[in-house]
Amino acid sequence: MPVPAIIFPADPLNPGRPDPHFAWEARLVRESGGEHHLVDHDALLAGRAVEAVRRVPKDGGPLWYRGWMMPSRDYAAFAAALSARGGNLLTSAAGYAAAHELPGWYGVFEGSTPPSVWIPSTGGAADSATAAGPGREELADAVARLGGRGPAIVKDYVKSRKHEWHEACYVPELADLDAVGRVVARFVELQGEFLAGGVVLRRYEEFQRASAPGRAGAVAGAGGSRPVEARVWWLDGEPVLVGPHPDAPHAEVDPDLTGVRSLVRTLGCRFVTTDLASRADGSGWRVVEVGDGQVSDLPHGIDATGLLTSLIAA
Repeated sequence: MPVPAIIFPADPLNPGRPDPHFAWEARLVRESGGEHHLVDHDALLAGRAVEAVRRVPKDGGPLWYRGWMMPSRDYAAFAAALSARGGNLLTSAAGYAAAHELPGWYGVFEGSTPPSVWIPSTGGAADSATAAGPGREELADAVARLGGRGPAIVKDYVKSRKHEWHEACYVPELADLDAVGRVVARFVELQGEFLAGGVVLRRYEEFQRASAPGRAGAVAGAGGSRPVEARVWWLDGEPVLVGPHPDAPHAEVDPDLTGVRSLVRTLGCRFVTTDLASRADGSGWRVVEVGDGQVSDLPHGIDATGLLTSLIAA
């Protein structure tokens, strides 16, 4: 059986080398006896998939991708261009969308993740009809579906803007529809052409947070210190790497994976990540996000040898 190779984005300034962000992963692949190829990520995003994969050898067999995120439509074009050259991405276009976008995985994880509703975009992200975000009636309907009251966060199918917490992420009270509208409109404005899929409202839940100096076990309020999250990497339904979230790479984490394994297997995607956080009241771990493992970032300093060798051996 052919051994999978791994595709990395090329360095835009030196296309014969991996992007500097992923160079250490490419080095580990080589040191582990694996093979890697390069793709022009900018060309992929520009709709030139055939050009983007020209450095991938023909009849390359099974392939994984490790690189920057891309919209699902671009991933589908990526997969098709590789297939035309005799390559086979081991994560299908449908599998990528299911793990990468919240509506694709939410139904499986509902009950283990904060309650969520979403409003699909009706056109391109830069389209003038969607530039201001959903209308008041659409927001009122979404708020009602989420219970009508209490705090929430705003995101799209893939990303939030947590660094603009009060401006474009956190809604203190869903019943204040004017406030909901302001935060959503600002979020859509800041996302611009990068708005993925549509607008999501998620019930805000308080998680355990990093202790402030002199306050062991302190729990910050909304917009305070970051929740301590674990990122778990799953391959064929088994956890192959457990570590901290890339935003807090030095955090010590030991998540309870009870129940999560069966959900990952039900989702049916070969290579995924789950971000987990422990509730502030100690009542258990919650799935904060699910992601496609090919485009989920690794925390700085983690030993990814086992993860990469598992992909090569898959």
